[in-house]
Amino acid sequence: MLLRIAGTVALMALTLRNVDWPRLLELFETVDWRWWGAGLGLGLVVQCLAAIRWAALARPIGFLEPTTVFIRRFFEGQFFSLCLPTSIGGDVVKAYRLSATTRGRVLAGCTVLADRLAGLSALGVIAITALISNQASLSLLPTLLVGAGLLAAVLLPARLIVGNLDALAKFLPSNPAVQGVVAGLLPYQQRPELVLSAITWSLLVQMGGALVVDAIGKSIGTDLPVSFWFAAVPLVALAMVLPISISGVGIREGGLAVLLAPYGVPPETAVAIGLLWFLVTIVCGLLGGVMFLADRHPSPAFDAGGRGLSPSPNADAPATGVR
Repeated sequence: MLLRIAGTVALMALTLRNVDWPRLLELFETVDWRWWGAGLGLGLVVQCLAAIRWAALARPIGFLEPTTVFIRRFFEGQFFSLCLPTSIGGDVVKAYRLSATTRGRVLAGCTVLADRLAGLSALGVIAITALISNQASLSLLPTLLVGAGLLAAVLLPARLIVGNLDALAKFLPSNPAVQGVVAGLLPYQQRPELVLSAITWSLLVQMGGALVVDAIGKSIGTDLPVSFWFAAVPLVALAMVLPISISGVGIREGGLAVLLAPYGVPPETAVAIGLLWFLVTIVCGLLGGVMFLADRHPSPAFDAGGRGLSPSPNADAPATGVR
């Protein structure tokens, strides 16, 4: 915790060293909260879409909870990510909360990892496409062709890996528990279209995230093209995965300051956008905290056949840290 606090303070100090404080305060006094509210509303929708993407990856494995449960668990993960070094900590909580047994939690962790990889793949595709389009001043059709080419470059290796899970299992330890987890993931091999579906959902989620920050920028009078945010937001989001600050504070604001500077946007405006973006994240996380307090029991787990994974006499009891 001390290291995270030190990293956060150092990054914010670096970002704020050239900030005109009276100008920054003036920006907050003139925020158009209608635009910010629109960004918040869209942010909530984006989080729900991300939860639906996760559900689409978890159900074939055997987690047959209603969509509302996945949405609650996703928002709970956002809540725990607020006070952990990166969103990975929230991912662990999501996996823990989706099942009540050890084997179920391992499989849930695999679905969270697949969901995370799909999201990161979409982030990369959108960011690189937007960067190429902006640098080369491409029109819509060439931009779409570039994006399609990058998407194909992501889907092909993903399809090869998923389509050969059984072959990859031969290189893993012959431990029954390990092989059982691999067997639980075989529905992905039998239904490779799930990979395409997850990345498609991820593209919608990441584009929605860019539109959220676009609305926040408009709330303080910044009127940059949407294509800029399609490049900037994924790049900042990728940097925020690094475990060097609390909830990406300092990385978010500093990254925006660097990316906005070539467009003549002063650092005060970049920092204001970053802090207002963080405020949206806080509201979404606090909503997840309320959901966690309302239901602190993990969801029951299901096996690939839809049967309950009832704990055996030797199964681990539910951990006592998070209930």
